[in-house]
Amino acid sequence: MTLAPIAWVMPTPDIPPEIPSRLLQRRPDIAAAERRAAAANAQIGVAVDAYFPTLMLVGQGGGASSQLGRLFSASTSFWSIGAAAAETVFDAGARSAKVKQNRAAYAQAVANYRQTVLTAFGQVEDALAAQRVLRVEQTPRDEAVAAATRNERVSLNQYQAGQVDYTTVVVAQVAALSARNTALQNQASRLANAVTLINALGGGWTTDGRPRGSVAAAAPVQSLESE
Repeated sequence: MTLAPIAWVMPTPDIPPEIPSRLLQRRPDIAAAERRAAAANAQIGVAVDAYFPTLMLVGQGGGASSQLGRLFSASTSFWSIGAAAAETVFDAGARSAKVKQNRAAYAQAVANYRQTVLTAFGQVEDALAAQRVLRVEQTPRDEAVAAATRNERVSLNQYQAGQVDYTTVVVAQVAALSARNTALQNQASRLANAVTLINALGGGWTTDGRPRGSVAAAAPVQSLESE
């Protein structure tokens, strides 16, 4: 039983040499890191707002009214000094510590966001570099296949004409098969690398997310290093 040969019909995507870095904003890890940094920044504002005294303002006497009375009776220096005095009067520095904690959390979130973006840029650059190398290698491999195929055909014709023995034909066939396998492996590597690039970009190298081969189909292109 033999299997009929099937022609290779999977084209290798034509990946543009330069890709706009803003496409990486679609990556889930970058989007999540950016939102975490934004949330940490918002928490600083929440902590700073806590310096303002929180009271229930009511129109009749009670606990809240007595607290408000203490604020009105506080010295002018208390109000002029501001938050530094307020933290001592109200909570002995707890709010200041909370603000510092939130600012430290924000700095950490920004650092994580920066590291996530740099890692993504590195992954894209590595994939683009690999694609360039594989694309350059494809031409001589295809030329080797064409030359080996011609030699195989010539050897077979010579054998049929009684000019060479069949061993010569077998050697030519083995060389042609090896050249085809090498070319196919390089083509498969280009396809696998294209998938890696799609993952690194968070969905293809065009603005609509489809990995089309035309550079014109993408948004205005600029190098990753320019942003």
